[in-house]
Formats: sequence, structure tokens, C-alpha cells
Amino acid sequence: MKPKYQVIIGDIKSNILSGIYGVGEQIPTESALQDKYQVSRQTVRKAILELSNEGFLRSEKGSGTYVSGQYRSKSAGNSNKKTIGVITTYISDYIFPSIIRGIEGRLNEDNYSLLLASTNNDVAQEKKALEMMLSYGVDGLIIEPTKSNLYNPNIAYYLSFKEQDVPFIMINAYYEELEVPFFCLDDVQSSYLATKELISKGHTQIGIISKMDDLQGKYRMKGYIKALGEAKLRFRPEQVLSYDTETKPDLSAALKKFLHENRDDLTAIVCYNDEVGLEVVNGCRQLGILIPDELSIIGQDNSYIAKNANIKLTTLTHPQEQMGRDAADWIIKKLQGKKDLPNSTYYLPVLIEGETVANICKGRHPE
Repeated sequence: MKPKYQVIIGDIKSNILSGIYGVGEQIPTESALQDKYQVSRQTVRKAILELSNEGFLRSEKGSGTYVSGQYRSKSAGNSNKKTIGVITTYISDYIFPSIIRGIEGRLNEDNYSLLLASTNNDVAQEKKALEMMLSYGVDGLIIEPTKSNLYNPNIAYYLSFKEQDVPFIMINAYYEELEVPFFCLDDVQSSYLATKELISKGHTQIGIISKMDDLQGKYRMKGYIKALGEAKLRFRPEQVLSYDTETKPDLSAALKKFLHENRDDLTAIVCYNDEVGLEVVNGCRQLGILIPDELSIIGQDNSYIAKNANIKLTTLTHPQEQMGRDAADWIIKKLQGKKDLPNSTYYLPVLIEGETVANICKGRHPE
């Protein structure tokens, strides 16, 4: 359990960084803080002293304690080298190393340094990462949103960056409630092309597995529904398996149940990404379902795990390194004062044929 004075420090710092307490504004009195936290005056003073030393507060004798903006210059130091903050959901998994490599490569060309944080797709960790970036005083920020399909409680921090004229751009997704520039794959088109490919091979019983707390999952579901509609195929809720960050650890078991229950109906599955696609492959092997003769599978993102798997997964492209490079280039140009930079950039996916999709005539019944 944290010492009480550290709890006070954390709360006041959060209120300053999220803009609840503005620079120059007086914070609650020592006695008010004593009452709120049920602590001694000495504990309150210890917290205020530490925050003053860090440049977050300044005390005026006989007047009170006020918010100071000094922490920004203290953190940034005297270095002329600009620092760009990068917040992604994950760092070492899946497509993220490639994205970060693209960002780093472009920043290095102009002698920018990089401050990296990850959230594990958890809003509490995103809050910590944003507070770290604000405390440090980064010059710009590249963010992959956390749980982008859900309301985000950290919006105030993003507004703080806006108020301080710190440019930021989002990658892979964005918060719909914020006016924010972004670089994204056209996720609707990705799932649309995947579903159309299966339909063109004669499949009419096509399921989907999608992650629904991220915007990518919502849009990939939309592309699937759009392709079914165009082909006049019925959307069947029982042929949809959805999951989120919290239920992802149980996905393998849920998948096996889904495959078992739909074994006599489904002839194909559109997967949220390659990681899920390969989970489906494993599930099929355990249940004795032949790929692609009995079940066709399409992944998405053309990730290194798909390239290194012992089966060549049919998938769709994702810009990965290029997206990272473009986002870094956008931030650099913004800091250089360039005008007319794009507010939204979509990359078009391309189907990569593998060995996990078969013509329906090769497999089972179309209905």
C-alpha cells in the first residue's frame, strides 16, 4: 500500500496534468487536504514540498499554494534535441515492433529522440503513460488508442496536449469523440475483401471472429456485414464470435467451442487478425477439421507470425513500418510549421493468397 503522502502527490499531479487544476490556479488549502485524505498537516506538507521540488506547485507565504508550469522546463532540460512520445497498446507483440521500427527510423533521420510507453490496452496504464508524457514535456506524440471502441476516461489528458499546442497523431485507430488526425488501415475494406474472397470461392456459410473493444474490430465487422449484404447472404448472429482484451486469454477455449458447435454449418471464417487465424488453425487441428478442405480461414494484417507459421495463412496487408514512418514524418513536419497536413490517411489492404482458402466444390456443401 502506498504511503499517504504519495497518494496525495499522485492525485494532485493527475489533476494538474489533466487540466483540472490550471497553471496559476490555487489548489485546496492544507486543512482541506487534511480533511479529504484524513492525514496530518505534516503529511500534506511533505506532499506539497515534493510537488514544489518537481516544479508542479509553488507556495506563496500568507496566500496559499498554486499550480506551477515549471515541471515542463525541468523535465525537458536544456537539450535542443526534441523528444517525441510514442504510446502503443503493445511493444513486443504482433505488428508493433515493425510500427515502432518505422517511427524510430524516421525520427533518427532528423535527430529526434523517442520516449516509448505501452498500455496493454488498459485505460489505467494509458493514464500513467499520458501523465509521464505530459510530465516529461514531450514535443509531440504518436498514440495508438486504448480500447478505441469504448468511451475513454482519459480524454482530458489529450485536451491538455491540445491546450499546450503539443501536436499528436493517432495510428491504427482513433477516438471518435476527439477531432484528431490519424493514420489507419481501411479496416472496413480489409474484412470486406476477405469476405468477398470467400464468397467468390462459393462459400455462403461464413463466420467471423472479431475483437470488439477496439475500433478496428468494429470496422472489420462492418466490412464483413457489407460483403454479406451485397451477396444477399443472411447475417447469422450464431456465426459470430466476439471477444475483448479481458476475454482474450480464454479465446482458445471459446474458439474450440465455437468450431465444434458450428462444425456442420460453417465452411469459412474471417478472422480479426493473423493471431486469431492461427488460433483457429490450432483449434481445427485439435478437432480434426481439415484446412482448407473442411474450413477456409482468412487472417488479416500480414504479420510476421503469419509469415513464420507452418501453414501459409491467406491474409491481407497492413502498412506496419510504413504507417510508423508516415506518422513520425507527420509529427516532424507539424513541428517544423508545415501547413495543410492530412487529417486522415487510410491505407488500402491487398489480399495475399495462402493455402488456407479452398473452393467450396473442393470442400463440403454450400448450404
